[in-house]
Amino acid sequence: MSLVCPCGGDGGATAYDDCCRPFHIGGIAPTANKLMRSRFSAFVLKNIDYIIDTTLPTQQEQLDKAALQAWADEMHWTHLQIKNHFPKIGKRHATVHFCAYFDNGMGKVGCHDELSAFVWVQDRWYFLDPTLPIHLTNKQPCLCGSGEKFKACCAKFLF
Repeated sequence: MSLVCPCGGDGGATAYDDCCRPFHIGGIAPTANKLMRSRFSAFVLKNIDYIIDTTLPTQQEQLDKAALQAWADEMHWTHLQIKNHFPKIGKRHATVHFCAYFDNGMGKVGCHDELSAFVWVQDRWYFLDPTLPIHLTNKQPCLCGSGEKFKACCAKFLF
């Protein structure tokens, strides 16, 4: 019997092999929503390389793999609820509002509630990490490589 996908699939007990695993082994998530789900599953399964690989390439160097691993190791994620998905905001952005539920093993159950932004770059979706420092002015080219000024592109999703 196959493992049930940690993301919950699209509303049911979907098999991991038919849901997030194809993305974890190199497939490209066709929507920001599917990328969000696959990132949640990667945290549950402690696949930190996938978390890094699906973050905007210009932000990947700033990620602390050990810190991400420690956070994944200390959390026990129980399930994911997608609250809203806006698949197309402008030319290349999308957002996913979700609640990732956890149990810390010491009686604390909670929800990591987040509105995540994603950007379409080179025929795939990437997560825009708002926790990383940005060293651009609004008039500089955007970090996603769109050719637009940062202010007109990703800045509104990072601040």
